[in-house]
Amino acid sequence: MLALSLLGLMYLILETSYYVSISILGVIIIGEIVSLIHYLERTNVLLTRFLDAIRYSDFTGSFRNHGLGSNFDELNASFSEVIDRFKEERSEKEESIRYLETVVQHIGIGLMCVNGNGEVVLLNTAAKRLFKVATIRTVDSLKSISEKLYESVKKQKGGTRSLIRITVQNETLQLAMYATEFRMRDEAYKLISFQNIHTELEEKEMEAWQNLTQVLAHEIMNSITPISSLSGTVKMLLEEHLDPEKEEVKLNTETIQDVTEALNTISNRSQGLMRFVNSYRDFTQIPDPNFEQFSVMEVLKRTSSLMKNQAEEVGVDINIACDPESLELTADPHLVEQVLINLTKNAIRVLDEQERGKVILRGEIDESGRTVIHIQDNGPGVKKAMKEKIFIPFYTVGGNGKTKGSGIGLSLSRQIMRLHGGSLILNSEKGKGSTFTLRF
Repeated sequence: MLALSLLGLMYLILETSYYVSISILGVIIIGEIVSLIHYLERTNVLLTRFLDAIRYSDFTGSFRNHGLGSNFDELNASFSEVIDRFKEERSEKEESIRYLETVVQHIGIGLMCVNGNGEVVLLNTAAKRLFKVATIRTVDSLKSISEKLYESVKKQKGGTRSLIRITVQNETLQLAMYATEFRMRDEAYKLISFQNIHTELEEKEMEAWQNLTQVLAHEIMNSITPISSLSGTVKMLLEEHLDPEKEEVKLNTETIQDVTEALNTISNRSQGLMRFVNSYRDFTQIPDPNFEQFSVMEVLKRTSSLMKNQAEEVGVDINIACDPESLELTADPHLVEQVLINLTKNAIRVLDEQERGKVILRGEIDESGRTVIHIQDNGPGVKKAMKEKIFIPFYTVGGNGKTKGSGIGLSLSRQIMRLHGGSLILNSEKGKGSTFTLRF
């Protein structure tokens, strides 16, 4: 219409002298131009509304054709479809947030999230019950609960675990803490979990004391019983040969030999009991690891050389392997070597009466990228019921003489591995050999 009006205006100006018609047509053209500008501005207004709705997450409005013509039907339909999709995404996001909030508040483990400024941005119900508080605004607020708890939370690094013992309102808590660090919107956060394992620890502690007491009682009774019996025998022999009138003891050669033999046995058993007590003292006084970087292959070679003669005496072969050969480990090489010696010695001991006995020391990297060392033998294996008992201090599995150990080697080895933040695991089946794995 604007184009036709302009053509008509040009014709009237050039070919006629109808000034009134020219004026009227000029007004009509101006109205058409204003209408066209308004039409185009409505498009910009629609686009601006759409972008503002996305910017401010306001999806309450709708896009309909308000007399703009059929050309805008597709545009309005597209706007409405995008807005509906945003509404759906937002609804799903809100549902996910509510679901996660419900899970976080429901779980029995206390959770606390702290941002880089020390502000507590999350504290679930379990944590509130654990610390007996309604809320915690900042990390500094933990001082009012426990100074030790505050220091532990401040020092806790991402990916580390720790165990602390605190008292909250006259209640003792044994907390297992685990922290993880992450970044969100360029801000650092630290998420810490708290689990009160006081009851479980008490049960395990009681069980450990019972096991240890049984073993100690067994070993001590093995020494005390013959000492008591022989002491009674010596007393009886002396009383039999006592002359009350002269207050003298007359002993013949045979009696003297019996008394001497009894006293020698008492002395030997007393020394054995002292060695046992010293072993217990050594077990409870392990030095802290002195960490340094060293070659795993070198430690395996030294262990093999140290145990070579003992292995050859009973016909056992020791093989070593390391994949890769350049594998290195950050730990205390002397303590690690002590663990390897203990485990290799145990393997040689169980292979004493077996033909073609073989011990393999192998270092490698496991599927999670951690360094592991395996000590494998082709011995008789360990019964399922004894897999954990063998780690109890002074617990020994049968044997006598040189095939019977002191019962502290495995306990000592596991304790050394725990000091390194690692573990010592046994995989064994009866009749299929055993494999001890040192996982660092």
